[in-house]
Amino acid sequence: MDPEQFFRIAKALSDPRRFDMLARIAAVDELGCQTLVAESEVTQPTVSHHLKELVVAGLVESRREGQYVHYCLRRAVLDAYLRELSARLGAAQGAGAAVP
Repeated sequence: MDPEQFFRIAKALSDPRRFDMLARIAAVDELGCQTLVAESEVTQPTVSHHLKELVVAGLVESRREGQYVHYCLRRAVLDAYLRELSARLGAAQGAGAAVP
């Protein structure tokens, strides 16, 4: 995973609403934008903005069906991010352990 995408994902996940939306999408095969709006405490444009950020980060992809848009998790991207995060934290932990 290139550094730009790594930090784009980290930034996307740093927002609690986006993280919650991603968790709700990840819990099912596919989730409609209208469902996210109905279950959210924010407006439809705000939900759409957060979903756009998740798409730009590469974490979800969208599928249009008529006037409705459905989102699904891009599991391979999330898995790659988690491996990269683990490697970076493992490297930081190893470096930190060497410092007195």
